[in-house]
Amino acid sequence: MSNVRIYRGLARREHAGWIMGLTPGQALSCLVLAVPVLWSVSAGHLTHALLTATVCGLAAVLVVVPVRGRPAIRWLGHLVAYQLGSVLGWSRWQSHAASGTAVDPDEPDLPGVLQRVRFPDGPVFKDRGRVCLIHDTRDGRWGATARLTHTGVGMLSNEQCERLASRLGNLLLSIGHRDLIDRMSLLVRTVPDDGTEHEVWRTHHEIPDAPPLARQAADELDRTIGSVSVRHEVFVSLSGSEDALRKPAVAAGGGADGRARVLYRVLDGLEDPLKALGADHVEWLSGSGLAEAIRTGFNPAASGVLRASRLAGDGREGLPKAAAGPSEAPTPGWRRYDHDAYSTVSYSVLMPEAGTVFGSLSPLLAVQTAGERRCLAIHYEVMGARRAARAVQHYRFRAGVLRDYKRTKGFSASATDEREASGAHAQERAVAAGHSLVRYAVAAAVTVPAHWNAEDHAARLEHDAAGRFRLLRLDLAQDSTFVAACLPLGIGLPRARGGLK
Repeated sequence: MSNVRIYRGLARREHAGWIMGLTPGQALSCLVLAVPVLWSVSAGHLTHALLTATVCGLAAVLVVVPVRGRPAIRWLGHLVAYQLGSVLGWSRWQSHAASGTAVDPDEPDLPGVLQRVRFPDGPVFKDRGRVCLIHDTRDGRWGATARLTHTGVGMLSNEQCERLASRLGNLLLSIGHRDLIDRMSLLVRTVPDDGTEHEVWRTHHEIPDAPPLARQAADELDRTIGSVSVRHEVFVSLSGSEDALRKPAVAAGGGADGRARVLYRVLDGLEDPLKALGADHVEWLSGSGLAEAIRTGFNPAASGVLRASRLAGDGREGLPKAAAGPSEAPTPGWRRYDHDAYSTVSYSVLMPEAGTVFGSLSPLLAVQTAGERRCLAIHYEVMGARRAARAVQHYRFRAGVLRDYKRTKGFSASATDEREASGAHAQERAVAAGHSLVRYAVAAAVTVPAHWNAEDHAARLEHDAAGRFRLLRLDLAQDSTFVAACLPLGIGLPRARGGLK
């Protein structure tokens, strides 16, 4: 990945089907459905065989044919699970504070998939204070999140973007050579700028005897420019598996503190590569900092109040973890997720087969209307050397077998077959040369106030992606996709097939 040109055009689906594009499960289902038909034909019952073939054929279509990214049978299973959760009240959630229940300030109160995440505070990290760890109890992962101060890439030349792409590849390559962490997530989200920072600055630099006309002109500029201003927040999350951290953590004292000390060694060494990507400042978030990042993800309007309190330096300890989540998250809709007074529509971004270039995702962050928010998250997982070698060998063998089989049957190889075969060989050569194989998932979301028409803003996001990327709206899973696209927790890349890939 150290050279972006090597990997351009080599993006491929994970776990591609061997048998005419079918997975083993789908192929086995088709064989089972074909047995009754063959049995009827062998018995000479042609009419019964025709009826059976019609029924089994329709069932095979449900199993095989994808509809908006998912086979129909999987849609049916997800719909049943969604309706069951709605009827039994599993999906509806309300915070303990909103219901009047006593809460522990250090215990997060979060809905949905976030209930599996714990946020223990680690020991002091040099002069940066205590860093909050992110413990995913289901996947068995430990990580941390940093807030980056970045100037963006909108005004950079193509040469500068290529240089940053090369540095990003070097960063991923260095992560692949480390045994402790294997995932990195980049999250960029826009924030409607309410002028809080400017107001705090004016309060401290106000001149009492300023001319009235100058005051009037400054106030008018604040109202005109501030109403359409947009800020950007950039986060990076790094995590490693429990299996990789267990032994070093025991040697470092065990428990959450031991895992934190092991992670600190890696985090300290990754600050310089992050700054090489254009980050002016790297701030590893404490418990209150991470709670604020989660809270503003659910409620963008809270950003100004929390930022004003932090800039004023009034001596408060910061936002407690118990206040990180929303006050209420009703049952998620089929096509959007409602939280507090906002609605979010989330998508999985499918990258083009021909590849892309650094900075090409920026149109997805272009806010069209003052007051809306857009989020973009890219989740990377760097495979180990052995796992990457096995994956590319499997891919090359599959591509070669399919191409040779078609030739033996007299079929000419299509352009797609030739591209897959050449890509498989190039990918194997790259891994053999010491490069890494990277799994990735991209998620995007748009958030608007609940009384707005969310479908209009979702259509604008789809329009901005048209001709560049394909957006797959993850219906019936909008609450989980919201976590992947809007919250800086490093959750969003599935361990197995069937997620945001």
